[in-house]
Amino acid sequence: MNITYVCGHKNPDTDAIVSAISYAALCNALGDNGYVAVRLGPPNDETAKLLERFGFEAPPLISTVRTQVRDLDFDEPPLLGRKVSVSHAWEILQQDPGLSVLPVTEEDGSIYGVVTAGGIAEEDMRSVQEPVLKEIPLFNALNALEGHVMNGNAEDFDTVSGEMFIALPCAGGCLKNMEAGAVVFCGEQDDVIREALEKKAGCVILCQSGEAGKYRGIESETCVIATPLDVWRAARALYQAIPVERIARRDNLVCFRLEDYLDDVRETVLQSRYRSYPVLDRKNHVVGTLSRYHLIQPKRKRIVLVDHNETSQSVPGLEQAELVGIIDHHRLGDVTTGYPVFMRNEPVGSSTTIVATMYQEHGLIPGVKLAGLMAAAIVSDTVMFKSPTTTQRDRQMAERLARLADIDLEELGKDVFSSNVAEKAADVLLKTDFKEFHIADHALGISQITTMDTAGLIAREDEFLAEMKKMKEKKGYDMSLLMITDVLREGTELVFLGDRDIIRQAFNLNEIPGNHVFLKGVVSRKKQMVPALALLWG
Repeated sequence: MNITYVCGHKNPDTDAIVSAISYAALCNALGDNGYVAVRLGPPNDETAKLLERFGFEAPPLISTVRTQVRDLDFDEPPLLGRKVSVSHAWEILQQDPGLSVLPVTEEDGSIYGVVTAGGIAEEDMRSVQEPVLKEIPLFNALNALEGHVMNGNAEDFDTVSGEMFIALPCAGGCLKNMEAGAVVFCGEQDDVIREALEKKAGCVILCQSGEAGKYRGIESETCVIATPLDVWRAARALYQAIPVERIARRDNLVCFRLEDYLDDVRETVLQSRYRSYPVLDRKNHVVGTLSRYHLIQPKRKRIVLVDHNETSQSVPGLEQAELVGIIDHHRLGDVTTGYPVFMRNEPVGSSTTIVATMYQEHGLIPGVKLAGLMAAAIVSDTVMFKSPTTTQRDRQMAERLARLADIDLEELGKDVFSSNVAEKAADVLLKTDFKEFHIADHALGISQITTMDTAGLIAREDEFLAEMKKMKEKKGYDMSLLMITDVLREGTELVFLGDRDIIRQAFNLNEIPGNHVFLKGVVSRKKQMVPALALLWG
C-alpha cells in the first residue's frame, strides 16, 4: 500500500495539525487508503491540550521526505544461514536468474557476509587445483551424497576431511601415494576398500557399490559412507557441501540501511564495483538487497501540504517527493511542480474550514470527537472569529461542527486561549508558532503568541529581544517580529527588531519610542502583518 503523508507547516499550530488529521481521515473514509497525517514539529500547548480533550494522539513526526532506501522496491531474496551448503546456495541462484547476491546471516538475522554465483564458481575452480576437503560437517556431506554411514560407531564422526583420492586402476596400485586421513572414492573394488581401511583413510565413499552391504555395522576409525551417486558426481557434490560461510565475502562489505538517503546511496554505488548490496534495518537485520537498477526510477514519497504552500515553511526534501495536493488558505507561495496537482486555495480563516467543506461536499459527517477537534481548530485560527481573515463560512462550519460534537463555541474559545504560556522560556515561545517569509529582497521571521493576557509577556520584552537578536543574526533576517495577540483587546503587542521606520510607515504610526507597539485591530499574521510589509517593500 502506497503511503501518502499529509502535513502542515513547520512549528505547527492547531489548524495545521487538525487539518492534516481531518483530511487524512476524509481520504481514508472515501476509500483512498494509505493517507497518514504527520507533523513537522512538536504540538504547542494549545494543540496538545485540544488533542487530549478530544481523544487524539499527535501525528507522528517526520523530519524529511527525501527519498530513502525504504522507498525503493529492493529485492528480498532468501537469507542463508552460515552453515548451509554451497550447493544449496547455488540451487537458489539458479532458480532465479535475476539474483546476483545472497546474504549470509548470523542466527539472530544480522549480516555475516554475501555469496555470489561468481564466488561459488571461483571456489569450485580452486578445488580442481587443490582437491582437499576441510572439515565438511557430516550432515552436509550425507545430504550432498544422498548417502548414509555404514559404521556401527557412526556417532564417532562429525566431519569429513582430507585429500581426495579417486581409486582408478594404475601402475603400482591406485592408492600407492595415499596418506592416512585421505578421502577415498571407489566403486565395486573390495581390495581397494580393504587397503584404504588398512592405511587408515579418513573416509571411504562407496559409489554405486555392490560391496557396500559387506561393511554395514563396521567398527572402524575410518568413516564409511555409501552413496547412489557415481564417483565424479560424488566428488563434486562432497566438495560443494562446504558451508557457505567459508566462501562468503566479508571484507570491505558495503551495506545500506533503510534510513539512508538515495543521494548518499548513489554516491557510494558509483564509487564501488559490486552489483548488489545488503539492506539492513535498525537492528542490523538483513531485509533485502539493493542493485544498481533499483536506483534508476525510485519510488518517491507522496505528500499533501495543508495550511501552507511555501518551501521555507514546508518539510525538507520536498523537491524529491511526489506532491499530490495542496489545501491552504494563505497567499500563493513558491512551491512548484512539474505536473498538475490537486490544489484548493480559498480565502477563509482556517484550512480546517476548507476540509470541513470537503466533508460536506462528499456527504460525509465527521465523528463526534473529530468534529469537536475541527471546531476548535477553526476557533483557534480565526482568533474566536475576530481575525480579519474570518468569513461567514468559518462561523457556519464551526457552529455545525460544534452541534455535531455537542459543545458550546464560546466555552470552547475560552478553553482554546486559556493556555498559560507566561512561564515558558523565551526561545521556546518564539519558536512555537514561527514562520519565515521572503518579501521582495527582504527576509523576516514572525512569531505569534495568542493569549487572553499580554501583560505577563510584555514584562519579558528584554528576554524576547535577546533571543530575537540571536535568531536574526543566525538566519540573516532583515527583521524579526513577535506578535503577542490579545483576544480580549482584539489587537497585538508587536515586539520588533529591525528598522523602526519600517514598522512606523507600514502601520501609519507616529514615533515609536522603544521596540514594541500596540497595533489595534491587528490580529492576523498573513492578512495584516505580511501584507502591510509587502505593500511597503513592493
